[in-house]
Amino acid sequence: MKYVFLIISFLVSSLSFAQSEVLFEEGNTLYNDGKYAEALDKYTSVLEKSNKHSAALYFNIANAHYKLNHIAPSIYYYEKAKQLAPNDKDIDNNMAFAKNMTIDAIAVVPEVGLAKYVTSLTNKLSYNSWAKVSVGFVVVFVVLFLTYYFSYSTTGKRLFFTSSILAALLVFVTLGLTIHNYNLSKNDQPAIVFAASSSIKTEPNPRSTEAFMLHEGTKVQILDTLSDWNKIKLADGKTGWIKKEDIKEL
Repeated sequence: MKYVFLIISFLVSSLSFAQSEVLFEEGNTLYNDGKYAEALDKYTSVLEKSNKHSAALYFNIANAHYKLNHIAPSIYYYEKAKQLAPNDKDIDNNMAFAKNMTIDAIAVVPEVGLAKYVTSLTNKLSYNSWAKVSVGFVVVFVVLFLTYYFSYSTTGKRLFFTSSILAALLVFVTLGLTIHNYNLSKNDQPAIVFAASSSIKTEPNPRSTEAFMLHEGTKVQILDTLSDWNKIKLADGKTGWIKKEDIKEL
């Protein structure tokens, strides 16, 4: 009975995948014909029916929204695509065009010196990948140290001892990068403003003072949540409270 259930589950999954591929290709055909609203319906159906998450699907959904002048949704789905394919230049280029439609001009506070270098290096890999690299250096360290321990040559002992010390240092460096990347990922809670305009308050209270205004398509970081409010931070360092309903988390 167990095997029958597995076979049925496999067949259902295969059928669902095939249907999703058909819908995706139909969406592409409609998009190429300039029927962007119809294409968007097809792409959305793939997302809803199969719960399929891929950079290509998000990218196409974003493109359709962009063609329909839907600012916030286009940026939202470009960001979703970028999360799955962070090095895809097409996503970066198209998202840049979408961001040109936004009203808010927010300057990014650049990192300088060692902090900039560390952040750049940390983002080269995910924390899972850095963890694997760290484990790899642990293995290298163990092999080099054992080789040093059992070596009879004085020159060999010096070489393997020095190499094992270097491998140990690299273990600590990559482990530090793993932890740093994990903390960055844990604290990274981006969202996109979906409201046409939203009044950002100094406190989570509609009667509090307005700090500034934001408009659709602007990316923010969620720092805290209180009732129906989110505390957000902009790329330029400004903070304030926004109604939950005005943003959509990535």
